[in-house]
Formats: sequence, C-alpha cells, structure tokens
Amino acid sequence: MDVIKVSGASRTSAVAGAIAGVFREHKRAEVQAIGAGAVNQAIKAMVLARGYLQEDGYTIFCTPEFADVEIDGKVRTAIKLVIECHEAVLESKNAAD
Repeated sequence: MDVIKVSGASRTSAVAGAIAGVFREHKRAEVQAIGAGAVNQAIKAMVLARGYLQEDGYTIFCTPEFADVEIDGKVRTAIKLVIECHEAVLESKNAAD
C-alpha cells in the first residue's frame, strides 16, 4: 500500500478521493504531510473522505503519528495519519456482502 503524500497546494477533494479509494481497497490508508499547510490539507481531506466512506457504511478513525522522512539527504519530521475502521464495522460489512 502506498502512502498518500499531501502538500500545502494539494486539492482536498482529490486527496479525499485517494484516501477513500485506498481505504476501500485495503481497509486502511496512510497519509503523510510535512508542514502546517500540508497537515491542514490532509486533515480537511480526511474529513471529506470520512463523509464519502460513511455513505458506504464505514466509520473511519484517524491515528496521528510522527514519521522521519529523508528528503534531499536531510531527515524531516512528517505527520502521518493512519486511517482505519473499527473491526466490528468491517466484520458486519463482510457479513452483509
């Protein structure tokens, strides 16, 4: 599973669509952002994706983490949002399918 990388210039609707698509396929998504603007866009995209996925019966939650990322030979600290769904929701969705 690829990490969805977000910048301050990312369109929230495009990132939200990517989050929802990855989540639908893997039942988990990871979003990475470096800097205040990028984190802002990532959070807004996650809120939009939550709405998209609620229509499919998923209630997602997000766990924020720090991640060290090497860019041009320098280590930077990124915020990583791990997006998952409660197991009970997944089990009931699988039983309904």
